[in-house]
Amino acid sequence: QVHLVESGGGLVQAGGSLRLSCAPSGRTLGVSVMGWFRQAPGKEREFVAARVSSGSTYYADSVKGRFTISRDNAKNTVSLQMNSLKPEDTAVYYCAADMRLPTNLRSPDKYAYWGQGTQVTVSS
Repeated sequence: QVHLVESGGGLVQAGGSLRLSCAPSGRTLGVSVMGWFRQAPGKEREFVAARVSSGSTYYADSVKGRFTISRDNAKNTVSLQMNSLKPEDTAVYYCAADMRLPTNLRSPDKYAYWGQGTQVTVSS
C-alpha cells in the first residue's frame, strides 16, 4: 500500500503561482509513476502531469509551459509548480501513484493510489 498526502493548495489571483506537494509513504520503493490530476465541479477528473521513475515527465497541453512536475529526493516528495495560473485551473488537485508503468499514464484508471485532494482556486 502507498499512502499519498497532498499539500499546498489555496486561493490565488490569475497570473499567480502555487506549489503543490505530494508526500508518499508506505511501500514507495516500487512506485513507477506519480501523477497529478484535477477535477473541477461537474467535470471529469483530468490528467495534469506525470513523472515516471526514469525521470521523464509528461504534461497536459493545457498546462505545458506553465506547470512543472519534479521530485525532491531529500524530502521524498513530488511537487507541482504552477505558474501563470488561470481561472480555468480552478479544481481539486489529486496526487496519484502506481507500481506499474502504464501505457496510458494520462488515464486516471491506471493509478491505484490516490491522495485526498487539495483545492486550488484562481480568481480573475
